[in-house]
Amino acid sequence: MIKHLLLIILLGLSINSFAQTDRQFVRDGNRLYHKKAYDKAEIMYRKAISKNPSNSQAVYNLGCALMMQSKDSAAVVQYQNAAKIEKNKLRLASVYHNIGVICQNHRMYDEAIKAYEQSLRNNPKDNETRYNLALCKKLRKKQGNKNNQQNKKQNKDNKNNQNGKDKQNEKEKDKDKDKGNNKQQKPQEEQMSKDNAEQLLNAAMQSEKATQQRMKKALQKPSSRRLQKNW
Repeated sequence: MIKHLLLIILLGLSINSFAQTDRQFVRDGNRLYHKKAYDKAEIMYRKAISKNPSNSQAVYNLGCALMMQSKDSAAVVQYQNAAKIEKNKLRLASVYHNIGVICQNHRMYDEAIKAYEQSLRNNPKDNETRYNLALCKKLRKKQGNKNNQQNKKQNKDNKNNQNGKDKQNEKEKDKDKDKGNNKQQKPQEEQMSKDNAEQLLNAAMQSEKATQQRMKKALQKPSSRRLQKNW
């Protein structure tokens, strides 16, 4: 008897679980979300979406649960999905506001500004969105000025490096030119030394030849002194 009763209870729980609607899953997810159990809330919202993909509240809340877990890229996807099916302007404004917050946190100011502007189109009275929009415009301008300064500095560094390379190349060219001149001058110097040696050698040979001729003439000339006959 007890076994049958337990079976009936289990069967009843299974039927209730199967019959749970997307709205019930959303409510369960909301309770978990408020308890900061964001991962468990995410599961409930996904179950709600599996029951009813057009439940914009479930899609939007899933984006919020993902955002609280720092799953920003996945959260943006869900927010964009919610924006496609959401009809309520105030909820649609919240969708774009949250997209703007994620983009702002990642310093994607252009995307954040577009999202905040879209949010204000749906809810012009949202002062928080208006403040974030003004802040992003200011930060974008500051970022642009910083990038310009960095680009100018980079260009200046590149120019200085190029000038340094040009000067180094000029030095190398001058050095090579000097080497070329030395190479040209060296054979000339060697040629001059060779010519000088030949001139000196010729002069010595001429001198020696002249000396030999003088000696030959001296030997052939008759002596004026009589020769004494030995006894």
